[in-house]
Amino acid sequence: MMATPDQGHDTRSRILAAARRLFAERGYAATSLADIASAVGLSKTAVAYHFHPKDRLAAELIAPAGDDILALLGTDFHDDTTAFVRALVDFSVRHRAVLRLLMEDIGGMDCAPPGSMGELLREFRDELMRRIAGDSPDPEARVRAWAVLGAIQTAVLKTIDLPEETVRPALLRAALAAYGS
Repeated sequence: MMATPDQGHDTRSRILAAARRLFAERGYAATSLADIASAVGLSKTAVAYHFHPKDRLAAELIAPAGDDILALLGTDFHDDTTAFVRALVDFSVRHRAVLRLLMEDIGGMDCAPPGSMGELLREFRDELMRRIAGDSPDPEARVRAWAVLGAIQTAVLKTIDLPEETVRPALLRAALAAYGS
């Protein structure tokens, strides 16, 4: 019996959901196509049919966050850093699983070659830093901005198991406290 287009879409969705969950739990490098296949009750060959090589899975999981990143960076917050930090926390909590994939598993940002995902992440990080600390920050502003970014990154990466509605308000308070201190 041949699969219908809807069944193929359902299979892709199930594979993506399993990959998102497993990447968040174990990390990208520690998750194989066989692990994903087992989680959805398919063969490794069936998963590879939809997503080969494995980085195609990562790219598809990252894509929706990319649109939100562009929207975040394209928004004019009229020099209201608090509003920017709020929007950054919302983005970060909403895309926790993807951020783990980006930040923990695509390493070497500072030495990434031109044109690589690492270079794009470094540019994104540097733009976030500029938005929080300003164009020519003094040492105190730099430390506060890194504290905000570090709090957000660590909290979203280490709270994958908690519901968004628990993480968002606590993280927002922590990030705003770091910025305002």
